[in-house]
Amino acid sequence: MPACALALLFGTLASSLPAAAQSAVAEGQKLAFDRSKGNCLTCHVIKGGDLPGTIGPALTDIKSKYPDRNDLVAIVYDETKRNPLTVMPPFGRNRILTDKEINAVVDFLQTL
Repeated sequence: MPACALALLFGTLASSLPAAAQSAVAEGQKLAFDRSKGNCLTCHVIKGGDLPGTIGPALTDIKSKYPDRNDLVAIVYDETKRNPLTVMPPFGRNRILTDKEINAVVDFLQTL
């Protein structure tokens, strides 16, 4: 009987992961499109976004451009470390976004 309970527990956890990932992607999109929070649309064209800017590159094919997720997290956290001349705000360093919010935005960006 314990083996059945363990199998049921693992099955429940495995089926809830995709929903959690979808939730993070949805939250990331909400933050990216929110003009008072992530505000990515001010500078970037993003599929599904209204009134995008063109200061930064269009955000497409992100997962192949940044296969290492940590690189993308670092860019959103503080792009000035990689490119001191950037106009992109350091969302993490300036506490515009929390680490959790940055991770959600990155989850969303990786779907583009």
